[in-house]
Order: sequence, then structure tokens, then C-alpha cells
Amino acid sequence: MTSFNHQRRPLVVGIGGTTRAASSTERALGFALRGAEAAGADTRLFGGTFLHSLPHYAPENPQRTAEQLELIEAVRHADALIIATPGYHGGVSGLVKNALDTLEELRADERPYLDGRAIGCIVTAYGWQAAGSVLTSLRSIVHALRGWPTPFGAGINTLETRFDAVDTCSDAKVVDQLATVGQQAAQFALAFNGHRTPSVAAVGGAAIKEAQPARLLHAV
Repeated sequence: MTSFNHQRRPLVVGIGGTTRAASSTERALGFALRGAEAAGADTRLFGGTFLHSLPHYAPENPQRTAEQLELIEAVRHADALIIATPGYHGGVSGLVKNALDTLEELRADERPYLDGRAIGCIVTAYGWQAAGSVLTSLRSIVHALRGWPTPFGAGINTLETRFDAVDTCSDAKVVDQLATVGQQAAQFALAFNGHRTPSVAAVGGAAIKEAQPARLLHAV
């Protein structure tokens, strides 16, 4: 029987949005984060305005801005994430991809990259084709970062669904789908945290740490 650790509310970090204020992508992410809160999690949102403040990630440059460090530290302490991106030309937006590239700074952590974290995936697109293909692409990125995509991912066709306000959506079914993404991320975090074991094992009195992963990004 699975036991849950209720001593600490899990932290679910949301990353997503566009350069446009109050975008459908960011509002969809907000619905998912509220679903995570209803499932017992604390949440933190890094929306489009914040993501737009991040410089292009340059792995060869060791200097990081305050905004980059803020994102890195939040994800470092997160128990789960929800990532929301618009579908641009068949792929994840550059704004969101740059934020994910910045997480290369977590490569040498005890939990490298997104290891041990559930990741809810949301895609908004102007049509169904892009919604489906970009959702698959986003899941592949999550796998590359060692994360666990939640079983349910939301693809939203903004030709049919409108987000007229922060807490308003024209389709109740979409609201339920977004809430499911958040709930699954929070539920995984609760279950996983109850069984987490440290990655440092003591053998013969010496601490043996897992080998650091190879870099996924290289300067060219």
C-alpha cells in the first residue's frame, strides 16, 4: 500500500507563457496550477513576462543573472513542474525552450535536471495538428531532462477555446483537463516524496556519490 508524506506540501512550479501579457498559454497554466493547489500543493508561476527577462542561455558563460538564478533555485526545490508552451511552427516556443535550456545548471545536482519530478505538459495552438505534435515534442524534452511526464497532457486548440480572463475559460471540459494535469503532478509529488531515498550511500564509512551526468549542452 502506498503511503504519503503529508508533513510538507509539495511545491509545483509552473513555467510558461508568451511575450504577450495575459496570453492563453499563461492562463491555461494558471488553471493547471490551481488544480495542483486543490490536490494539496503549493505553487509558483514563472510566466511570460519573467521568461522574457531571461537572457539566451550560454553554457560557456559561467555568469548568471538574478532572474536565471531565481528560476534555477525554484526548480531545484520543486517537487513537480507544469510546463506550458504555445505551438510555434510545429515546435516549442523559443521563450519556453530557453528557460528549459537554463536548467542545464542543474546537471550536477543530487537530483540532476528534472530527475524524480513529475512534469505536466500543456500546449496551446491555433489548430489541432500543432497541439498534438508539439505535445509529443515537449514530452520528449522532458524525457531528455530525466523528468516523468504525467499520464495526461493537455493540448488546447485556441481556435475553439478562449481564455477571456485569468479565471475564465469558454470550455468547461478544457478546465477539467487542465485541472487534471495539475492534480496528477501534485499527486505524483506526494507519493514520490513519501518514498524518496538519498542518492548518497555510505560504504565502508565513505560516502559514494552518483557519478555526475554528462553535459547535454556544449558550446560550439
